[in-house]
Amino acid sequence: MIRLNDITSQLIIYHPKADTSLIEKAYVYSAKVHKGQVRLSGVPYLSHPLEVAYLLTEMKMDVISVVAGLLHDTIEDTDAELSEIKRLFGKETANIVDGVTKISKMPFDNSEERQAENMRKMILAMTTDIRVILVKLADRLHNMRTLGFHVPEKQISIAKETLDIYAPLAGRMGIYWLKSSLEDLCLYYLEHEIYEKIRAGIAARSGARENFIRDVKKLLSERLEKAKTGITIKGRHKHFYSIYTKMKDQNLNVDQVYDLLAFRVIVNSLKECYEVLGIIHSMWKPVLGRFKDYISLPKANMYQSLHTSVIGPLGQRMEIQIRTWEMDKVAEEGIAAHWKYKEGLLADKTDQKQFAWLRQLLEWQKNLRDPKEFIEMVQMDLFPNEVYVFTPKGAVKEFPKGATPVDFAYSIHSEVGEKCSGARVNNKMVPLRYQMKNGDIVEIITSSKQHPRKDWLDFVKTSRAKSKIRHWIKNQERDESIILGRSILEKGLEQSNLTLPNIMKNEQVSAVAKDFSFHSIEDLLASMGYGKISVNQVMGRLKPKLGIEEEIHTGLVSKVVSRLTRKKSTRGIKVKGLDDMLVRFAKCCHPLPGEHVIGFITRGRGVTIHKYDCRHILDVDQERVVEVLWEPSAQDVYLASLKVTSLDKKGILADISAIMAQKDANIIQAEVKTTTDKKGVSFFTIEVEDYKQLEGIMGAIKKLKDVLLVERI
Repeated sequence: MIRLNDITSQLIIYHPKADTSLIEKAYVYSAKVHKGQVRLSGVPYLSHPLEVAYLLTEMKMDVISVVAGLLHDTIEDTDAELSEIKRLFGKETANIVDGVTKISKMPFDNSEERQAENMRKMILAMTTDIRVILVKLADRLHNMRTLGFHVPEKQISIAKETLDIYAPLAGRMGIYWLKSSLEDLCLYYLEHEIYEKIRAGIAARSGARENFIRDVKKLLSERLEKAKTGITIKGRHKHFYSIYTKMKDQNLNVDQVYDLLAFRVIVNSLKECYEVLGIIHSMWKPVLGRFKDYISLPKANMYQSLHTSVIGPLGQRMEIQIRTWEMDKVAEEGIAAHWKYKEGLLADKTDQKQFAWLRQLLEWQKNLRDPKEFIEMVQMDLFPNEVYVFTPKGAVKEFPKGATPVDFAYSIHSEVGEKCSGARVNNKMVPLRYQMKNGDIVEIITSSKQHPRKDWLDFVKTSRAKSKIRHWIKNQERDESIILGRSILEKGLEQSNLTLPNIMKNEQVSAVAKDFSFHSIEDLLASMGYGKISVNQVMGRLKPKLGIEEEIHTGLVSKVVSRLTRKKSTRGIKVKGLDDMLVRFAKCCHPLPGEHVIGFITRGRGVTIHKYDCRHILDVDQERVVEVLWEPSAQDVYLASLKVTSLDKKGILADISAIMAQKDANIIQAEVKTTTDKKGVSFFTIEVEDYKQLEGIMGAIKKLKDVLLVERI
C-alpha cells in the first residue's frame, strides 16, 4: 500500500522546492473523514486516495493536484462539505474536487459511438481546470486496477465506460501510457479469452522476442553511432489492446500478427529525426503506406514523431518511431509535460514555446511562463460555442451556446416543441428563456392548450426550432386570413344581394381562384384576408360566372367615375412582386414621392405606405413588410404638414405664403400662434407633387430673415 512518504518523496524528485505541508494536511483530513470505510477488497478506503495521489506524482503534477487526489472522494463518500474543503485547502483545490465529483455523478448509460463522443465533449466542456480531468483519470486507473473485486456485471459496465469515455480522454490529453494501461485493463474484462490468447502468444515467444529486440538494437546502434552520437534506442512489444485491434480489423489470430514489436529511436535534434529515418530505410525495406510524419503535421494533442514500418532482419515486420527528447517527453506525459513547477526560476525553451494542444478544443493565445499563467489559460470553456445537456434518461444532446428548453423540445419532436409549456432543469422549474448549461438535466412539460408564440423567435438558437416556429405561425396566420377572406367575400355577396350555400366548394369561386392563378379557394380567400386582392376584383370575376351582367353607364356620372378611377389607378406606387394591390398612404407620416418608403400588408385593407423610418413601421410584424417603389406620376398631389417658428413680426405670414405660391404649392389649412417669449409658431397643411418640391419650399422659407426653424411634422 502506498504511504504518505512515497508521495512526498516522488514529488520532491521533480519539484525540489515544493511545500509538502498542504499534502500532509490533506492526508490527515482524508484519513479522518474516511475513517471506518473499507473498499470491496477489505482494505481501508484511504488506500484509494493515496494511490490516486501517487499516480498524480507519476504524472509529475503540482501540489494542488496531489492534494485534490487525496480529497477527491470526500464530498461524494463522506460528510465533508465543499465549503470546508475551500476553507481548509483553498479555492483551487475545492474547484478540482467539485469537478471530479460532478463527473463521477454523470449517467454514462449509453455507449454508442456518437453518444460516447458527446460524453467526452461534455466532460471537457464542463472542465474549467484541466487538472479535474487528470485527477479523474488517475482515479479511474486505480479503480480499473482493483476492478476484480466487483461482480462480473459491474466489471463489464465499468470497463465499457472506461473504454468509451476515459481511455480516449487520456489520448486527447496526450498521456499515452495511461491510455494504453486503461485499454489493456478493459480488454482483460471485456474480452478475457482473447486477452489470455495474446498474453500466452507473447509469453510463448518471449525468449525469441527478447533476443530479437537485443539483435535489432545492436544493429541499429552500430549503424547509427557511426553517423550520430547520444542516440537512445528502446524496444518493446506492443500493448495488448493495440494487438487486439489489429487482429479484429484484419481478421487475424495472434500467430498471424507479425508486427508485435515496436522500437523507439530518440535523438537530439529535429534534423537528426529525418537523417535517422533515411539510415533506417537504407537498412531495411520500408512497408508501403506505413510511413506517417507527425512532426510536420502534429496531432491535435501536441504529439510529434516519425512512424515507419519496415521488414526486419528476419523478414519480420516491425514499427519504428523516431523523435527528439522533447517530443518523447510530450508523448509520455501529454499536457502534464507543460506544467510548471519551477517556482522562482525562468522557464526553459520548451516552456516558452507557443503551442497548440487539443486543437479542436482550445487555442493558446500567449506564451506559457508560470503556473498561474497556465491556470489562467485553462480557466475557460473548452467548447465556447457548444452546450451539452442530458435528457431525463441520460442521453446527451448537443446545442449551440445560449440554447433554451424550447430548442431542446423541438430537438425531440415537432409536436413536443409546439406543446412546450414549461421546463424543469435539474428538477427545478425554469422559464422557457433559460439558457441551458453544460451538464443540465432537462425535462419538458407539455400542454394540449399550448402553442408556439412569436416571441419564441427572440430567444431560440437552433435553426430547427426557428423554422418550425415560423412554419406554425405562418400556417396559423394563413388560417386566420382564410377566415377573414371568407367573411369579406360573404359581405361582398350580401351587398350584391347574392348568396352561395358553400363557398369553400363552390365551382364558380374555384374558377375565380384559377383566374387569379391560385391552386385552391383557400389560397384565394387567404389572399383576400391579407389584402392582396380586393373583394371588388373577386366580385367582378365572380358575377359573370353566376350569369350576372354589370350595368353600363354612359352618362355624366359614368364619365366622372371613369376619370376618378383612372386617376386613382395611377397613384405612383409599385408594390414589388405584387400587382393590382389596394394602396393607401399612412396618415402618421404622410410619405411623398421621392422619399424612401416601405409597405405594410394590412388585413383586408391592402398595403399601407409609410416612410422608411416611420416609428410605427418599426414595431410591426416584419414578415408583413414589403418593398415598394415610386412610379412617376404628374397627376397626383400629396399632403404635407409644416411647422415654422419665427420672430413675432408683421408680414412674416405673407412672406411664407408668397413662397408657397411661387413654388406652386396649395395651402389647405393654416394656423398661427404666438408664444410667451414673443415668437410666432405657424402650422401649414399644403399640397405638393413630391418630396423635392417640399424640400424647395422648406429651403426657401429658411432663408427668410426672421425665420428661426422649419420642420416637417
